[in-house]
Amino acid sequence: MQIGFGGDTMIGRLVNTFLNENPCEKLWGDLLPILQSCDVNVLNLETTLTYSKQKVFKVFNFKADPKHVQALQLAHIDGVNLANNHILDYDIEGLFETISTLKKANIYCTGAGKNIEDAKKPIVITKKGTKIAILGYTDNEPAWKADLTKPGTSYIPISEEGINQIQADIKDIQCDILIISIHWGPNMRQRPPKHVIEFAHKLIDSGVNIIHGHSAHIFQGVEIYQGCPIFYDTGDFVDDYYVDKTLRNDRSFFFITEYEKNALKRIRLIPTHIENCHVHLAKDEEKRATMKQMELLSKELGTHFQWEEEGLIYTNHIPGF
Repeated sequence: MQIGFGGDTMIGRLVNTFLNENPCEKLWGDLLPILQSCDVNVLNLETTLTYSKQKVFKVFNFKADPKHVQALQLAHIDGVNLANNHILDYDIEGLFETISTLKKANIYCTGAGKNIEDAKKPIVITKKGTKIAILGYTDNEPAWKADLTKPGTSYIPISEEGINQIQADIKDIQCDILIISIHWGPNMRQRPPKHVIEFAHKLIDSGVNIIHGHSAHIFQGVEIYQGCPIFYDTGDFVDDYYVDKTLRNDRSFFFITEYEKNALKRIRLIPTHIENCHVHLAKDEEKRATMKQMELLSKELGTHFQWEEEGLIYTNHIPGF
């Protein structure tokens, strides 16, 4: 069982133009076969899929033509997190059209909806006899929090209150692998703040098996806590954003977890590079620099990767395997 994770995926603005002018497979470049080889793929969708013109007042508003959902289908994207600071960029109309577009494309979503019950509804996927559940959350845009009658996101504070909320949400979920996809923390930070680390540990202690973090726009180190992977931030996967020449938000990874008998066996980090509104496999110095940075950041969290041709590899030595 291979579960793949990508970071912030923004296919609006110039990426939308790119998709209008090119076949959708070009969005993924030579990464496409890897995406298609995974059993389940999960992304943070950092745009709306809408024709709405009801732009809300904020600095950046993202939307892509709904027809470009076919690019997500081609990459075998099974589920997306919508709990973030862009899903309501085009108000409720944009949110509802995004959800409808994904549903028609047979792509599951979590983290936003017509009310809080809808927003907290988990994605449930069964592949190869393994039942996977995914819930989405964000600590961004508290004013967008859904309630019993108000559409919006599954907002939580990164605090004990947030832990209590998630524990209540997951207590009745029956699954083999439980994933929390969460849009959290400050932008452009190479390391997760202490309170985020403490929060992540409490989630694992509560029964979560994988944490899929995003929001910083740059990748952060990977921690293995109690045998469970914490991807504090998976960085930017594809977008048209300005590139910080020091922090290099155009560099990241496609994060693949491999499970056997519902136990983590291996993690593969495949280096990626965003260029001209599409993503592709990092090569040469781009690849080496990306791997070196992740190796450094992960060592600080107690995780040691091996270098292999495809990227960084972590092997979990489980008795009996």
